[in-house]
Amino acid sequence: MIRQIAKLIRILNSETEPVKISLAICFGMVVGFTQIGSIHNLILLFLVLFIRVNLSAFILGTLVFKSLSFLLTGLFHGIGLWLLTADFFQPLITELYNTTFWKFDRINNTVLAGGMVTALIGFIPMLLLANYLIRKYRLHILAYIQKTKIAQALRSSDLYHYYQKITRLKDTL
Repeated sequence: MIRQIAKLIRILNSETEPVKISLAICFGMVVGFTQIGSIHNLILLFLVLFIRVNLSAFILGTLVFKSLSFLLTGLFHGIGLWLLTADFFQPLITELYNTTFWKFDRINNTVLAGGMVTALIGFIPMLLLANYLIRKYRLHILAYIQKTKIAQALRSSDLYHYYQKITRLKDTL
């Protein structure tokens, strides 16, 4: 748990653009709210690698939202059941299920359908919220921490300079 918190703080303090971190968290939400072995998650993983969003934030977002999805399974089932049995969606659901891709993706599973719809509806709001929170964190909290005497003393130490050299070397490899 402490390692994940340290990784999150490292991601937030990195030079990575807030949008790339937010996008990674949102893609992690889609993977976390749906079943991991789904075909659409494999396609989403290729998209994450192609866009080059922060992979650590993606993995951390996936773990957080997968943990949260266990608590929301009943809600996902209710949404998926409503969606799959609604009369006005029957032609679309039938057409999707008759397509080979969606048949292998198990779109007829109520929990998967509910989780996917929830993730897709929450994608843009989560993107905007995460981006806003990361920017506010960097503007206020990180700036405050960097001004403290302890942070200034740590940054001026030899140990910090060795750490910087090692991380630069690690990034080039």
